[in-house]
Amino acid sequence: MGLAAVVATGVSSMVGASINVVPFMIHRSVPSIGPNVLWAFAFAAIPALFAGLAYAILSSAMPRAGGSYLYASRGINPYLGFVASFSQWFGLSIVIGVIAYITVPFFRDIAYSAEVYWLSSLLEVSIVRVGLSLSFIWSFVYLNIKGIKSYTKLLLPMVFVIFCLGSIVIISGLFFDASDFLTAVEQKDKLVHLIPPDPEFDWTTFLSAAAILFSSFIGFDAIAQTGSEAINPSRNIPLAILIAILGVGLFYFLFTFSVYSIVPWSYVAEQAQLKDITAPGLLSYVLPKGVDILIIFGAAVALINDLPAMLLSVSRLMFAWAKDGIFPNKIAQIHQKNKTPHVALIIAGVMGSIGVLGSHFAGDFFLGIDIMVTSMLVNFLLMCITVLTIKNYNPNIFSEIKVFKNRFLQQFIGWGGVVFLSGFLIIHVYKDLSKSVAAWYFHSTYIWLVVMGLASFVFLNQWAKLKKKETFSVKQFKNLPKE
Repeated sequence: MGLAAVVATGVSSMVGASINVVPFMIHRSVPSIGPNVLWAFAFAAIPALFAGLAYAILSSAMPRAGGSYLYASRGINPYLGFVASFSQWFGLSIVIGVIAYITVPFFRDIAYSAEVYWLSSLLEVSIVRVGLSLSFIWSFVYLNIKGIKSYTKLLLPMVFVIFCLGSIVIISGLFFDASDFLTAVEQKDKLVHLIPPDPEFDWTTFLSAAAILFSSFIGFDAIAQTGSEAINPSRNIPLAILIAILGVGLFYFLFTFSVYSIVPWSYVAEQAQLKDITAPGLLSYVLPKGVDILIIFGAAVALINDLPAMLLSVSRLMFAWAKDGIFPNKIAQIHQKNKTPHVALIIAGVMGSIGVLGSHFAGDFFLGIDIMVTSMLVNFLLMCITVLTIKNYNPNIFSEIKVFKNRFLQQFIGWGGVVFLSGFLIIHVYKDLSKSVAAWYFHSTYIWLVVMGLASFVFLNQWAKLKKKETFSVKQFKNLPKE
């Protein structure tokens, strides 16, 4: 994989639900955020940037498949490496299902804009929505098993389409405003929407929204999983991470600003309580016939494009565990013909399918988003801690760092990440535990704790087996695995 394909992997994992759904459905999860979504979005980028810089530092010294597992296991200790990576694996596996599930409403909106109302209604039927969601996942499991060539042939054109069609949304903000939108709603739906006064600004609400919107910047970590397949990984992986997080961050801000400059926040908030909404679906009121279908199609492509990159990411984590002996060896099996970790990919597909079913039966995909946010905040926090500890814990690998080599700058990045990510984690957990739900398993924090407890049991059991082997040495967890 060249630099373009590695960047595309990160972009594909970031741009999708993160830009077309979450910044608008946020009103369902945090109803009182009001007109402050854009500022919460910008604030959420700060800890993501610290985490991205930490990943860039560590990936330059450890250019191997395994990403966060490899970084923390070699930079803090093996168990925390497992915690960081299993948290990432669980969060991304669930959100694979969430993304597949929320892709279907985009096709519903395409059918509605094309005035094929029977098809639009059909896509609202539960069994159809779930069936299509599962078919998306397993199609991309098959694509990943086929190999990197098949993966990159699909990925690069789709990323090009995403940015081209997404740019239509950004440009639309120059030609339409809220008055155009309200007039269109009145004409099409016979509805007069009155914009209420802005609610009072509340820091708790703002930070709660920022913690969820932080999920929009998750995905660049998928780049770290390409270590064994990237050309010149010590250079290209950290460079790709920086390109992805800075480029996509700017794109996010312009896109979201454009939508909210056209669609009043109060209308977005109202509709988010009634149904799953999307940015292109909202803009279809004002865009010319055909253009609206085009941008909805672009958003659907962006969502679908999340899936192959995320499947690659979670499968490589499992592969790295198995290669290190902390998970059963069968997971590390390589397809004889395609040279891909097919067993790990199939397991990833099963977990994604569970995410689809969970989103459907929970009645709200934000449970999956909340699980991912908790998981990735823990992961990123441990990456920043690794930047702080690696010099003393593993000086040999520390000496291999090739970007941001100044130790003062490394410590600034590490401590900045620790402060912001810890704050976001506390806020997110508090919001989750304080909300009223029908049962305990609708609290994402409890689900995360239960799953991590079970995972820790598996790790400790495998660790005990490893220690009984004559060839076992803790030193192997201070060296990089063979390519």
